[in-house]
Amino acid sequence: MENGEVYRTTTEAHPGPARGARSGLGAYFTLRRLKGGRRILKLLQLVLSLLAFICEEVVSQCTLCGGLYFFEFVSCSAFLLSLLMLIVYCTPVYDKVDPAKLKSSDFYITVGTGLVVLVASIIFSLTHDHTSAENAAIVFGFLASIVFLCDFFIMAYEKYKEPRPRKPEATPGREQVTDPLNA
Repeated sequence: MENGEVYRTTTEAHPGPARGARSGLGAYFTLRRLKGGRRILKLLQLVLSLLAFICEEVVSQCTLCGGLYFFEFVSCSAFLLSLLMLIVYCTPVYDKVDPAKLKSSDFYITVGTGLVVLVASIIFSLTHDHTSAENAAIVFGFLASIVFLCDFFIMAYEKYKEPRPRKPEATPGREQVTDPLNA
């Protein structure tokens, strides 16, 4: 037996799924499922809601803390929901869910989150102590709510533009012949 025969099976390179330009976690993450404008809006939702949450967390003291706590909860929830939707769109989880249900969920999550972040930003702006961290959190909150609502309006416009199935129309001039039930 030659040495080449003994070592051939262990020294040959077998190209596997982890080889190539995209390997590891990068092979499971793609932004191609979202169109250009929606991709930017989803990333902005994520970043702006995170910045609003971080700026709010920097606030050390408050006099009317109810608005601050509500804004804290809403901005953290907005960040987590936008992260969840981005993960679903950009990973193989997308292939395991029904696209129509995902679109519907994204539609309602986006409008609900946008409206609640807007309300929380308004309440926080009315009850804050005018510190720079609070002002930054309020600005990021309003910007996040605008981005969420812009994404909602784009989805609503796309939904409006989709062709709807039409009901079959009765042909004019022909009379419907019906048999009596007791005949």
